[in-house]
Amino acid sequence: MTKYSLASSTWDDFEIEAINKVVGSGMFTMGKYVQQFEENFANYVGSRYCVMVNSGSSANLLATAALFYRRENKLKPGDEVIVPAVSWPTTYYPLYQYGLKLKFVDIDHLTLNYNLKSLKDAVTEQTRMIMVVNLLGNPNNFDEIQKIIGEKNIILIEDNCESLGATFGSKQAGTFGEMGTFSSFFSHHISTMEGGMVVTEDEELYHILLSLRAHGWTRNLPKQNYVCGTKSDNPFEESFRFVLPGYNVRPIEMSGAIGLEQLKKLPEFIEQRRENARLFKDLFQENPCFYIQQEVGNSSWFGFSLILKEDVPFTRSDVIRTLQENEIDCRPIVAGNFAKNEVVKYFDYEIHSELKNAEYIDKNGFFVGNHQFNIHNEIRFLHNLLRNLQS
Repeated sequence: MTKYSLASSTWDDFEIEAINKVVGSGMFTMGKYVQQFEENFANYVGSRYCVMVNSGSSANLLATAALFYRRENKLKPGDEVIVPAVSWPTTYYPLYQYGLKLKFVDIDHLTLNYNLKSLKDAVTEQTRMIMVVNLLGNPNNFDEIQKIIGEKNIILIEDNCESLGATFGSKQAGTFGEMGTFSSFFSHHISTMEGGMVVTEDEELYHILLSLRAHGWTRNLPKQNYVCGTKSDNPFEESFRFVLPGYNVRPIEMSGAIGLEQLKKLPEFIEQRRENARLFKDLFQENPCFYIQQEVGNSSWFGFSLILKEDVPFTRSDVIRTLQENEIDCRPIVAGNFAKNEVVKYFDYEIHSELKNAEYIDKNGFFVGNHQFNIHNEIRFLHNLLRNLQS
């Protein structure tokens, strides 16, 4: 790296060779490589099924949609879904697009995930779903969330697009809910050009996802399935048979082939990210001017957040200007307090209590990148810069 960038390529000759194999085959739409990647990815995270799509955003869309088409315990327009106030737009958009009522709940300013007291207070008899977002590699405390849900008829879904490889207890983040979504965009833990995944243990949801992914047709369903029952043995009849109002969010075959190579490297990528994080925590955890993210479970450290403490002798603008002048990429903490955005005027939504912590990090927080290789020099450079700013 000539500068401290936000993200970097995870590819080498193996990914290029994987692309060339697809080019040589002449089969570019999803095929055997996508199918093999789905199987390998499901095995990696410890889930029964995986459906690959063209982005993490599409993964959130399909996961939301699937809940409207199962036979029992369907979601309906107007149902209340609790969401954290800090996340990426496409956590929220599918919920709006399917007519759900969003209830924004505050986050914890240290973990950057749900404020568990606020979450508990927000749950009512009207709550039908909780969308859990594992932010910047950090899993939520699922023991506490399960206690909050208890015996209530509440669906749990995870947006794990930023936290591939994170664990809580013995389980991978993204496998605690009825479905979990992942992203393999360039800046994420693995990269497949564009790409996303939905995992689930539920065979009915798996079949619904398969149909919704490609036009709502039956072509990719097994003969016996939960969507249309029994398929005809005549492939001509089944080729253009549509049973659900679906999409075309299929991945390309190259993405599957690249993903197979990326998965082989993922354990090493995660370990290096954690090694970088150990240095970052050593240097910053007692810093008088910045809060850093408090790890829950075992984070996969998407990036490193820094939040100005109260009454520091400089502003966030001062910090960002210093970083930019020294070629250190930085961004807001995801989308900050999303409820402040003009787009929510289109939503059916409410804000539970107040979003004090979300508003604070919106004004005072930022994050810098982590990488799948050693960036100890960059982290030390960052630390020295900010220490000079403090003096």
